[in-house]
Amino acid sequence: MTWQEPSVLESEEPTVRTALVRRPSPRLGDGLVTHIDRTPVDADLAARQHEAYVAALESAGWRVRELPAADDLPDAVFVEDTVVVCGGLAVLARPGAPERRAEVESMEQAVAELGLEVARIDGEGTLDGGDVLQVGTTVYVGRSGRTNEDAICQLPRLLGTRGRHVVSVGLGGCLHLKTAMTVLPDGTLIGNPDCVDTSALPGLRVAPEPSGAHVVVLGEKQVLIAASAPRTAEQLRDEGYDVSVVDISEFEKMEGCVTCLSVLIP
Repeated sequence: MTWQEPSVLESEEPTVRTALVRRPSPRLGDGLVTHIDRTPVDADLAARQHEAYVAALESAGWRVRELPAADDLPDAVFVEDTVVVCGGLAVLARPGAPERRAEVESMEQAVAELGLEVARIDGEGTLDGGDVLQVGTTVYVGRSGRTNEDAICQLPRLLGTRGRHVVSVGLGGCLHLKTAMTVLPDGTLIGNPDCVDTSALPGLRVAPEPSGAHVVVLGEKQVLIAASAPRTAEQLRDEGYDVSVVDISEFEKMEGCVTCLSVLIP
C-alpha cells in the first residue's frame, strides 16, 4: 500500500481520500506468472470480483478514480506496481518486466491531475511498487526479481525530501515485498517469515495463512483482506478491527493480492 494510515503517520483522518484502480483486462490470464503455475482465469468472474473490490473501497469512504482501460496490457489491473506515493510525491516506477512499462503513462497522467509532484525511477533502475512498504517514516523496499539495487539507491534521494528512511529487504520465493508482508494500522508488520529477511525488520507477526500477509489499511481501524485468509480475518476481528473481506481468486491465480489492485492516496 502507498497510503499511510492515521495511526502510523498522520494525526487526523484526511477529508478526501482517493483510490486509483483500473478494471481488469479480458486478457488477464495472459499476464505474467513467476512463482506459481499458470491456471485458467475466468475473465468474467475477475470483472465481478474487481467490482466488489471497488465497492469495498467506496464503503470505507474512499473516492474511487478509474484509470483508462488497458485491455491490451494483461497486468495493468495491478496498478500499485506503477507508482509509489509518499507525502505528496508520486514516484513513477520502472517495472522490472519490460512488458509492463507501458502501464506507467496513464498513471503519470492520473497523479499529475491529482496535483501530486511527480518524480521517476530512471536509468537502469527497475522498481515495482509492490516492493515498497511504507511504515511511518520508514520505507521498506524489497530486493526482488522486479526491483534492483539501482532503483533502491535512487529512493533515498527521492523520498528523503519527504523525511523518509529507506531500508532494503531481501526476499526469496515470492514476487514482491508485499507478497511477503504488509502492515496493520498500529504499525505492526504481518507476513510470512519464510519469504523475507527478517533481520532487516523490527519484528514480524506471522500470518496464519500465506494470503494473510496481504492487508490493505483503509482507515484507523479498517482493513481489507482476501477471502483466502479466513483465519487472519478472524484474528483481526477479535482484535477490534473492522475487516472487509473480498474474493480475488482470479487475481491470485496471477500472483495478485488485495494490495496491488489499488493505489490509495490520502
